[in-house]
Amino acid sequence: MLNRYFTATILLCSLLYSSQTDGKKVFETYCWGCHHQTAEAFGPSFSEIASKRSYEEIQAYIIDPESMYKAFGYKRTVMTKVETTQAQREAVAKYVLSFKGK
Repeated sequence: MLNRYFTATILLCSLLYSSQTDGKKVFETYCWGCHHQTAEAFGPSFSEIASKRSYEEIQAYIIDPESMYKAFGYKRTVMTKVETTQAQREAVAKYVLSFKGK
């Protein structure tokens, strides 16, 4: 009986963790309103971002877009700061970079 509860708890925890760190799900939760994978929307497409930015730069922009837009040479930014975990930023950065060359 205890083994079943332990197994169910482990399964639930792994499902919750994987849903938080799946780049596509993070994208759909936080980014979809302004970015699309390969088409220009309100913000640049992931393929455009991936062609210009590194893994670290993508995460830095998510953490603090207001300070990063100047570092990238933009005249302004409209991207709002999105509260994400480190795991979510890593997952979405990997997802964005998967569109490099597409």
